[in-house]
Amino acid sequence: MDRDQRRATPAIADEQDEIDDAVKENAEFQGALKRRGITNLSTIVCGGSSAGYFGTAEEQGRRLLLITCQDVRGSLEAAGRTIEGLTALWDVNEKKVLRVRDTGVVPVPQTDQYYDVASVGVLRQMAPLSVQQPMGPDFRLDGQSVSWQKWNFHFRIDRRVGLIISNVGYQDGERLRSILYEGSLSEMFSPYMDPSEWWSESTFLDLGEHSDAFSSSLEPGEDCPENAVYFDQIYADGKATPNLKPRAACLFEQPAGYMAWRHDGAEGAIESRKMRELVLRTIAKANNYDFVSDWIFQQNGTIRVRVGATGFDLVKAVKSRTAAEDADGQDGMYGRFIAENTVGVNHDHFFSFRLDFDVDGTANSFVRDKLHVKRLPPDRLRKSLWVAEPETVKTEEQAKVQMSMKEPEIWRVVNPNVKSPLGYPVGYSVMGEGNAMSLMVPEDYPQKRAGFTDYQVWVTPYRENERYAAGDYPTQSQGGDGLPQWTKANRPIEDTDIVLWYTVGFHHVPQAEDWPVMPILWHEFDLVPVNFFAHNPALDLPK
Repeated sequence: MDRDQRRATPAIADEQDEIDDAVKENAEFQGALKRRGITNLSTIVCGGSSAGYFGTAEEQGRRLLLITCQDVRGSLEAAGRTIEGLTALWDVNEKKVLRVRDTGVVPVPQTDQYYDVASVGVLRQMAPLSVQQPMGPDFRLDGQSVSWQKWNFHFRIDRRVGLIISNVGYQDGERLRSILYEGSLSEMFSPYMDPSEWWSESTFLDLGEHSDAFSSSLEPGEDCPENAVYFDQIYADGKATPNLKPRAACLFEQPAGYMAWRHDGAEGAIESRKMRELVLRTIAKANNYDFVSDWIFQQNGTIRVRVGATGFDLVKAVKSRTAAEDADGQDGMYGRFIAENTVGVNHDHFFSFRLDFDVDGTANSFVRDKLHVKRLPPDRLRKSLWVAEPETVKTEEQAKVQMSMKEPEIWRVVNPNVKSPLGYPVGYSVMGEGNAMSLMVPEDYPQKRAGFTDYQVWVTPYRENERYAAGDYPTQSQGGDGLPQWTKANRPIEDTDIVLWYTVGFHHVPQAEDWPVMPILWHEFDLVPVNFFAHNPALDLPK
């Protein structure tokens, strides 16, 4: 049996079902609850999450889950009612509690976590606003193949990574030109920044370690607008039984909210064109978080990829009621108070996207346009400017990019064999917006296991079995798998079929506005044509 086969598999929903009763029947766990004044276990709910990996003897040869419990009495959600300081370590294969950890009694917060209409009270008034398409949508469907405004693509919903876009092409005159063979999310990493028991082990690789974060049923008129078309999903559960997920994805057109182009020309002649977009959306529920995933196709040849984070902060119960009462600062040291006796713990989110480009075919190259300062001669009025110096990258090692404000770059995937009318290789650029780098030290096990966050950009030659940035089996992995392992070979990536991996990240310091449910926060990047077209592809938009 090889190393990968010995690896643990993700915890499936069926394995969670047996945890609640077994943990509450454990005598040591019952004793810990009694010390907290809890004797009625009917409102206690227990469940497991990934235990990560830290190189201990206890971890070897076992599939482990960390168990926490909530007291849901009188609460709409369990997320804010954690029984702090009490955890159990669960052996998934043996189906038993290995040990109970009790670091001391902390009161269960009693702040209401209601966010439904009844709890809000009087709702604000808004004038009706709707998008109407009396002639029907402008897109055409053939199963899950989509044609819209010169775009053509296919999509599916994967059991592990969610939405996958494939065979993306753009109709340019008489030609349907290929851009992406496949694009999808590959892995997510959410490490929490509190050194106490359970919290320090909360370093989740959300897609690889859990089997049920792939999609959630969408709410018509709320998750998607009134003009949306919905798609169901058939998937197999842990027992290989077919299941139906209704409304797992939606597709809709919307006004872009900004112009395609505008110019105030000669003698005040103003030409302006508004733009619309096609949005393909899924929403994944990953424990306390909800992640909205959008692929947005624009009429100017750009694809916008974005993830919206909402849901609940993962919260820690503390003895201090507010930050003002936290005299020594210990309760709020690793997060912020977001409700009474409740601290939202600092954490990160990293999203690794796998972008298998086929720009006018499979023979592509990766180009880094490095922006350098150029000093001008002393006799010039200007003293400096910048120039873009392109570098065609030859190997995987040379392609690794750590973002830097001091050394900015523009990243392009080009086809060196196909030239634009002006003589440039046709290409598409990956243009990121706000981003973040991991702040954990390299020797930290969570950082080793999520090694794809070492760089924002990786480029690999296409291999059918290289799909997940943290490796095929990240549950209790020891680190170094996926992108760090593959790129050790330093394979050539010039003028061949390549995959670009782009990581979007952000640091989340919680705040009061996160309670009781977080406002959605978007993180996005664009795939933008660069010398791919002969001119602005949105010139033909009607006025």
